[in-house]
Amino acid sequence: MATFTLHVNGTKKQLEVDPTTPLLWVLREHLNLPGTKFGCGVAQCGACTVHLEGNAVRSCQLPVAAVGEQEITTIEGLSEQGDHPVQKAWLEMDVPQCGYCQAGQIMSAAALLSQNPNPSDQDIESAMDGNICRCGTYVRIKKAIKRAAGTSEA
Repeated sequence: MATFTLHVNGTKKQLEVDPTTPLLWVLREHLNLPGTKFGCGVAQCGACTVHLEGNAVRSCQLPVAAVGEQEITTIEGLSEQGDHPVQKAWLEMDVPQCGYCQAGQIMSAAALLSQNPNPSDQDIESAMDGNICRCGTYVRIKKAIKRAAGTSEA
């Protein structure tokens, strides 16, 4: 066990956990932030995506010891009122079906738009590659990202 001070959603959280514990489980089980989902456990589906210093990362394979002082943002911290442009576009475009993958999808899309506010179709496809939606809402996801970017009247 080791003591860590994590910077999560704008606040510092101190906890004692095994250094090899994946960030996903620290967030869900130790910090009571269940919005980040467990999907595959091997960083291939994207359900566990969070931001680390603004970059989309898969938290299921990232040991808490590797985080250090970097700022972590979860779906709960993306927007206090759920009114981030991506979240609003997701609702406007009626993206979710089952909803399980949506936190990871939204976090990947938000990271893309923070780094590239006017993405092309190729940029969107590249950034979202590996975020699996078992319901197949990929067309609506792309439309929502374009709406959030303000590049489509979709």
